Amino acid sequence: MKSSIRRSRRAATAVALGSVLALTATACGDDGSGAGGDKGAEGSGKGKIVFWDNNGGVRTDIWKQIIADFEKANPSVKVEYVGISATEYQSKVDTAIQGGGLPDVGGVGAAMAAGFAAQNALDPLDGRLGKSSLKGKLNEGMVESLKSAGGGDALYSVPTSANNGTLYYRTDLFRKAGLDAPTTWEKFYAAAEKLTDARKNEFGYTIRGGAGSIAQALDAMYGQSGITSFWDSSGEKTTVNDPKNVAALEKYAALYKKVTPAADLNNDFTKMVAQWDSGTIGMLNHNLGSYQDHVKALGTGKFRGIPQPTGPGGKRVQVSNPVDGLGLFKSSKNKEAAWKFIEFAASHASNSKWNESAGAIPSNTDAAKDAWISKAEPTKLAAGALNDGSTTIVQLPYYLPDWNTISKADNEPAFQKVLLGDMSAKEFLDKMADQLNEAQAEWDQQKG
Repeated sequence: MKSSIRRSRRAATAVALGSVLALTATACGDDGSGAGGDKGAEGSGKGKIVFWDNNGGVRTDIWKQIIADFEKANPSVKVEYVGISATEYQSKVDTAIQGGGLPDVGGVGAAMAAGFAAQNALDPLDGRLGKSSLKGKLNEGMVESLKSAGGGDALYSVPTSANNGTLYYRTDLFRKAGLDAPTTWEKFYAAAEKLTDARKNEFGYTIRGGAGSIAQALDAMYGQSGITSFWDSSGEKTTVNDPKNVAALEKYAALYKKVTPAADLNNDFTKMVAQWDSGTIGMLNHNLGSYQDHVKALGTGKFRGIPQPTGPGGKRVQVSNPVDGLGLFKSSKNKEAAWKFIEFAASHASNSKWNESAGAIPSNTDAAKDAWISKAEPTKLAAGALNDGSTTIVQLPYYLPDWNTISKADNEPAFQKVLLGDMSAKEFLDKMADQLNEAQAEWDQQKG
């Protein structure tokens, strides 16, 4: 189990070394390509800047509207839009950090901030934010989430949205079965069982067994156990394999094939969402981003999207969903213009427009008060749950260089074994805990 950690650590070291070599190679005469470590320049605040969208295709249209608005308000600046799919974005940025060709501005979500910052590719934004029109206008929780994700020392990304975990359920099926809304874990499990009739291809729940399964499993674990911190009081040992979390995962994984389709073993979010939209499945855990898909497929009268169920003592515990944001790449030769674009994109009007399109929670506190929030019930409820004190967020360690390896390549196949009954929940979580504890120890050693 430790060999994979060491391999990912060596890979991270190689990336950092590549950045140093690229910087050394251009030190005698900058070619303008912008490798990691390049200090860039403030520039004139005019001319062209390049923006890489980290969810190209899905959000291209709304970004083009915001860019058009920005260029109208700032006629001396032109923005070149480059849409990159979410699955390819991180590798494309990592390649550009090593070899050159970074944009001026790019999407930098919580899961990416630490990796890009560790390669010296991002400008800290605390100073710019403190002098800007955005000062005091951004959701403090989102700002702190991005700071924590980047390692806790500086803000490397201006938050634009939060895409909270949501439990979608079919109101028509619940009414027919005489069920209450699944607002507690007890009601969730009861509904999953009652709505299942495999002979009719009717199931109470669809579970995520493929890509992206670990975050959803962690959300279900901590939500049921009520444990509110990812690390114990020492800060050195993870709580993922706490006996309460083990018991919670055992119960959750036991849903597979009992109240879910067998095909769920390989579900990523697109398969899971499409299956729920086109079938007769009672409940789906996803995030706010799929709300519009459900509206198109089902209309607004057949489903609701509510915050995750409450657990012990009526309290809601959720793991952190990555906050998305915009980062300023250090190699930019026109940082003044790049910052103008970031500031504009996170302003009241633009932030509201973008999040209404995405169905996400705005980072701009003025945008979060706009009328559309009340009309999009899942977003309204999610925003309320985040702001009314009813929800505790367990911060996932996005800052660990090994986090993506641990939460994806190393353990997604192992979680499938848990679903199939080939590995116990305790064995799975003990293995993950060992990996996390080692990664945290290495992180602490580097920081020290």
